[in-house]
Amino acid sequence: MALRKREKEDVEIPSASLADIAFLLLIFFLVATTIDVDKGLDLVLPPMDVEQVKIKKKNIVNLLINDAGQILLDNKEVQLEEVDDIIRDKLYENDKLIVSLKTARKTKYDIYIKVLDQLKKAGAKRISIAEPEEA
Repeated sequence: MALRKREKEDVEIPSASLADIAFLLLIFFLVATTIDVDKGLDLVLPPMDVEQVKIKKKNIVNLLINDAGQILLDNKEVQLEEVDDIIRDKLYENDKLIVSLKTARKTKYDIYIKVLDQLKKAGAKRISIAEPEEA
């Protein structure tokens, strides 16, 4: 009797279910992943057809941000960190206070947003965003 050599079979990784596994992993990660959506600025703008109302000068505080990034509160220069405390004190004295925020055309956007954040932190609810001045 002669011994026969066994023929080696080719070893394969079964790939029939590989597409199913990849699809299930894709579905899992899509369902498990949260998407962070930027909300932008939380400002409520008035409707276009509102009539203009006269406001007393004592109820308005003017806040200007110039090209150089300087913050002028009623024509007096203040630091960004001081805006919160000053506006909070003014709101305590006059609860009908409106903050008129005005910028120059070339004011940097990040400074503008930081000032808006300080106003929100101070509790200012009435903020008038004025059009930038022309150069």
